[in-house]
Amino acid sequence: MIDPTAHIRIARPSKDLAAAERFYVTGLGLDVLFRASGNPGKHDLLMLGWRDASWHLELVGGDQVVPPQPSAEDLLVIYLAGPVDQALVDRLVEAGGRRVSQGEYWDTWGVTLADPDGYRLVLSTRSWSNAE
Repeated sequence: MIDPTAHIRIARPSKDLAAAERFYVTGLGLDVLFRASGNPGKHDLLMLGWRDASWHLELVGGDQVVPPQPSAEDLLVIYLAGPVDQALVDRLVEAGGRRVSQGEYWDTWGVTLADPDGYRLVLSTRSWSNAE
């Protein structure tokens, strides 16, 4: 049986790790948890997250990586359980994000931004307990 508190890694390719780092670290406020780069024949790696969270985002870059192929349904949703701070949205845009519409449901319950690779981050005003 899997422990429901097990740590989760979300892995995605990135065409520009520096741009992705600006968005997620400078914009969103995640920490760099691990970095590996410059290894010949291997990919570059950037792991981001909040140190106490039970998840982290792994971004892989370099010549060995499949190009990002995000769709409108590739969502990373963060449930804020309250209003989305406009200063946070502005910071994410300044850090390379682009505000996008994600359809009636998410546009009603949050703010969606595309990261530099086109993957979508939803900042939801809802809490996980009332999400449907």
